[in-house]
Amino acid sequence: MSPNKAIAKAQAAKKAAVKGVHAKTVRKVRTNTSFRTPKTLKLARVPKYTRKSVPHLPRMDQYRVIRQPLNTESSMKKIEDNNTLTFLVDVKANKNQIKQAVKKLYDVDAVKINTLIRPNGTKKAYVRLTADADALDIANRIGFI
Repeated sequence: MSPNKAIAKAQAAKKAAVKGVHAKTVRKVRTNTSFRTPKTLKLARVPKYTRKSVPHLPRMDQYRVIRQPLNTESSMKKIEDNNTLTFLVDVKANKNQIKQAVKKLYDVDAVKINTLIRPNGTKKAYVRLTADADALDIANRIGFI
């Protein structure tokens, strides 16, 4: 190292020792009135033991979804004319659950499902079957004709 560089380095060290190195701190200019907390690391929980000893059985199985078939004059007309079965179903059941339950219970595919909640609080489902499945045969198999 040349003598000039060594002298310059020594003087810089002297200046740093006398004045300190943290003399000039620049404050961040805030342009917004609201302070948002910085996003920090959020670790996933690592529990020591499971809170539930046994997982719950499926709450909405096919027997809970479909309560009963509906056998009225209008539903019989729908069976004959539109290839559509009518069921009373659970109020919390959605159309996909109704479709799967009909497939499991009666081994038929549904094209379309329309639902409505009746004035007495129960849910009614109109299950339109595919062209290859006959609603009259399925109604006979269920046993309400």
